[in-house]
Amino acid sequence: MLTAIIHGVVLAFGLILPLGAQNVFVFNQGASQPKFRGAIPVILTASLCDTFLILLAVLGVSVIVLTVPLLKIIIFSIGLLFLFYMGWTIWQSDPAILRKEEAALSPKKQVLFALSVSLLNPHAILDTVGVIGTSSLSYTGIEKMAFTVATILVSWLWFFGLAIVGRFVGHFDTKGKFLNVINKFSAIIIWGVALYLFIKLYNML
Repeated sequence: MLTAIIHGVVLAFGLILPLGAQNVFVFNQGASQPKFRGAIPVILTASLCDTFLILLAVLGVSVIVLTVPLLKIIIFSIGLLFLFYMGWTIWQSDPAILRKEEAALSPKKQVLFALSVSLLNPHAILDTVGVIGTSSLSYTGIEKMAFTVATILVSWLWFFGLAIVGRFVGHFDTKGKFLNVINKFSAIIIWGVALYLFIKLYNML
């Protein structure tokens, strides 16, 4: 079970690190809100959206694979290729420059915008269904539950931490140097997970 937990933590951490639209928005609100509690709506919304997508991915993908076992090898192969591609894309990408002039939004606007960048983001859906859902196929029973809980906890802790860090870093990283380091580190983690998935696939063949 410990392996499943570690796998879930490392995978979720690697996937959530890149500061795309969702993360940059949480980061910006943490930096722009007068008090930390002002960013709570965006933190909760982003966390709940990720929880929903993770549960949907783990349960949905598992059900499909149980009915058609051959899909397990196909999905593993697609997930493997996607991880390598994602790592390369993140490594090559330029970090988003945070805009200091972005004003703090009201709770209602925070929730609506967080919903849009979380549930209407193709990359977020591909991350959870294509990668987390695929990786969950390696486990059953209590191990699958441990893997799922681990990925969800990382998501919640990340968004809270991101908003907190935003209060200290948001107004200093004007050239995106900090974000660039994070993106490079994320790419390395994702490639490591891809290697782990490759070994799993090799053992199934």
